[in-house]
Amino acid sequence: MRMPKMGKRNDLRNPVIQLSLSTDVMEYYLCRAMIRIGKIVATHGLKGGVILAHILGENNWLKENTVLFLELQKDSRIPFFVVQSKGLQDEEAILQLDEVVNVEAAKQLIGKQVYVAEATLPETDKSSPLLWIGFQIVDSELGTIGKVEDVFQTGHQWIARVNYQGKEVLLPMVKPMIIEISIRNKFIRMRLPEGILEI
Repeated sequence: MRMPKMGKRNDLRNPVIQLSLSTDVMEYYLCRAMIRIGKIVATHGLKGGVILAHILGENNWLKENTVLFLELQKDSRIPFFVVQSKGLQDEEAILQLDEVVNVEAAKQLIGKQVYVAEATLPETDKSSPLLWIGFQIVDSELGTIGKVEDVFQTGHQWIARVNYQGKEVLLPMVKPMIIEISIRNKFIRMRLPEGILEI
């Protein structure tokens, strides 16, 4: 499917940024799996530049006309086209986004989570455990356990923090326990050892 043209946004200086999209545009975006890759952490300059901190380890995927989805409100992701990008370091980039033309508009984007369509990511980037936040953990015997609230690293091992029956459990994300990871459907199928949910 080719991407249809977007409608015009309202002025980004308004308290609530809105976007008028035609039906075919909305269908295009909704059928794409979204992956959270970082957030806007600062403004840059006086012409609407922003700094994106991301988890992908490189910046060569950020090209002109790449579409980034910013979560301006909870569960509301608005597409912005990249007009220009410049890498600061492996996990930071300076971006100029379409219609963000001054520092006042850029300030409204600070702290906003940034998503991309799954197809935008290089295959090598899809293995990052940081992408698992929000995924459902599914046990081979017990079924759905809960959503990954956060992941963190201890030594060479990644740990997932999961809410299970109203309490926090920590699950080691190690290969012997992982059966399948579905980026598109956002779940991790696991074979959990007996008693691990009681710790």
